[in-house]
Amino acid sequence: MVVHSDLRKRFENANQSHVFDYYDSLGDEEKLAFDTQLSTIPVEELQEFLTSAKANVASDSKSITPFSGPVVSIAEEELNANNDVDTWRQAGLYAIKEGKVAALVLAGGQGTRLGFDGPKGCYDIGMPSKKTLFQLLSERILKLQQLASNLNNDGEASQSTKNLCLYIMTSPLNHEATVSFFKKHNNFGIEVYFFRQGMLPCLSESDGKILLEGPGRVAMAPDGNGGIYPALQSSGMLAQMETAGVEYLHVFSIDNALCRPADPVFCGYCINVQADCGNKVLWKVSAHEKVGVLAEQAGKPCIVEYSDITTDMAELTDDNGKLVFGAANICNHFYTLKFLREEVLPNMANMYHVARKKISYYDGTSTVRPTTPNGIKLESFIFDVFPFSKSMAVMNVSRASEFAPVKNATGNDSPETARTMLSTLAKEMLSEAGARLENAEGDNNEDENERKNDIICELSPLTSYAGEGLSSEYHEKEIQCPFSI
Repeated sequence: MVVHSDLRKRFENANQSHVFDYYDSLGDEEKLAFDTQLSTIPVEELQEFLTSAKANVASDSKSITPFSGPVVSIAEEELNANNDVDTWRQAGLYAIKEGKVAALVLAGGQGTRLGFDGPKGCYDIGMPSKKTLFQLLSERILKLQQLASNLNNDGEASQSTKNLCLYIMTSPLNHEATVSFFKKHNNFGIEVYFFRQGMLPCLSESDGKILLEGPGRVAMAPDGNGGIYPALQSSGMLAQMETAGVEYLHVFSIDNALCRPADPVFCGYCINVQADCGNKVLWKVSAHEKVGVLAEQAGKPCIVEYSDITTDMAELTDDNGKLVFGAANICNHFYTLKFLREEVLPNMANMYHVARKKISYYDGTSTVRPTTPNGIKLESFIFDVFPFSKSMAVMNVSRASEFAPVKNATGNDSPETARTMLSTLAKEMLSEAGARLENAEGDNNEDENERKNDIICELSPLTSYAGEGLSSEYHEKEIQCPFSI
């Protein structure tokens, strides 16, 4: 009763006491469940979140200008001697060896759009090995940890290598299934930690009151992928990282089948230039590709959605014919933990946006399911922290080797396109190592689609993280396609 009494006072002080209007009608177990849910709500901060979110709507009219900071490119077509990739890779590997780097994957989504009933990370994209997105990711981490352990310090005896940990942000929808999947597979041999994305109550649009969807249940919604920041803190994961000596965090989404977790080149570059925040980008394939782009707003770095860029801006090119607003965002970010602790978390209230949605609500008798938007969900985006950065590092990478999104069941950004990209990259890596590939294009007498499916080739992450270490075994060796190595 003391806990419930304290909850009542908190909600009354925040002018949200109406949530208890039907409390006396609840059974004991229902009251306990309701109290538990209410205790997770930062009710004292809701009004500040809402006020800031409404102000953010007004600020969207501020002028958008091109990103003025340096953008280093390691895309094959732009790679030059000024980009010291080997130095950055070594710096990244040493930081991994010393336990200063951790990887974090945003994995709160379900595979619904893929026709898959389960966490998207548990989805098998159809490679010969039948590996899921989670397994591909985990094996890359395992290989990277091995590469880091092989380093030594200027000829001295190799120091012991600390584990490269993977942190997984789930959602209330898929948390248990994700944890169970990793447990079933013994975490694929890596050190894994799980924490849930945060939730916030839905609010009425007129007066910002918390909406109930039942007499003892608040209508809740995920707080957006920007919820990673408060969730890191509230779950204790941020403190755990700091205690373990982690200084740098690489964050990315699960739906990129070619993602390089804790990428030593990207992390090493950010570390070398002393960036507090980093963003990996791809250059747009066309002026009107529907992707958010890196730019500046009010003189600070930001991501601007394609719908907010005019035709003239989208088509603007520099003297070399390169798109000025061309740095496409792919949800692949670097942070120092100091930046998260000192700049991001104290400013979270300034990150929320208003999303007007149809929200089921309790009218005193039954739950009503509206047909038009009737309330507000507060959400934040992971890139909303960019304006807080004082030294952002940006790296442009090759689409063909680092970005194979798995979002749709068919067509673009589907398992089929991802399989093709992984297969093409596997063949390219072996060719660059000096291997002679036979039947790389398949039997020309076959149907084109059948030929593509027949020659899907796979190179395990356990064999090579990014093409390294292949020449000693495969130089001048004949490889018959399709292959699975």
